[in-house]
Amino acid sequence: MKFEIIPTNLLATYLEQVPKGLQVSFDALHEAEISTDTFSFYTSVASVFSSKIEGEEIELDSYIKHKAMGMEFKSDYTKKIDDLYNAYTFAKQNRLTPQNISQVHILLAQNFVQRHKLGKFRSHHMYVATDDGRIEYVATSPYEIEKEMQKLYSDIDNLLKAELNIEEVFYYAAFIHLVFVKIHPWNDGNGRTARLLEKWFLAQKLGEKAWFLQSEKMYYQQHQAYYKNIRLVGLEYSTLDLNQALPFLLMLPKSIAKF
Repeated sequence: MKFEIIPTNLLATYLEQVPKGLQVSFDALHEAEISTDTFSFYTSVASVFSSKIEGEEIELDSYIKHKAMGMEFKSDYTKKIDDLYNAYTFAKQNRLTPQNISQVHILLAQNFVQRHKLGKFRSHHMYVATDDGRIEYVATSPYEIEKEMQKLYSDIDNLLKAELNIEEVFYYAAFIHLVFVKIHPWNDGNGRTARLLEKWFLAQKLGEKAWFLQSEKMYYQQHQAYYKNIRLVGLEYSTLDLNQALPFLLMLPKSIAKF
């Protein structure tokens, strides 16, 4: 297969390095006993740890008490995580389409992005800076976002129609995550969206067990490697070398603890 933005040339090497038994481990995933018809433990895990990657100070135990038991905390402590939880819930119930990706951003970013910019591509230049003021990444030019996102949307659509084995699904899910982060189309909320999008693609291809993966928790626990591997492909969108993406792609299978 040929795609507009996602490369396939790393797939053969990826397949050689992915640990055996991925399908068996995936099949063994199941919902947590604590979950109910109105509360999902693993959606809480995803929402908490994806938020913690972005610097939110929230603990899983506290959030479960809030979400499952109705325990009250200050709204500032839980509202962004509640928004992300709602975005995951929406994704579980809807097809992966460009319109629904925009809706996910509207849901997850409503408490930190201006209302008129929710679900809209940014219109200004964007760079990511470190705590000490160094520029870590220069994102896609605002004049190129529409074109690059249409390429990604086209690739996602073709992949959703394609017959893929589980290893290939994991490969492309991680690449969708990486490319979305590098395009950086929103004013804010790009990382949260990318991690949700990765799992959404897995679920569309492999079924609901994908929502039980603890990929966001793994990325948080290995956040230094996570950011290092994202940086490996380059510091500017215009000069990215996606041939360096293999270390990042191989992280996702680690969300299944045992092979």
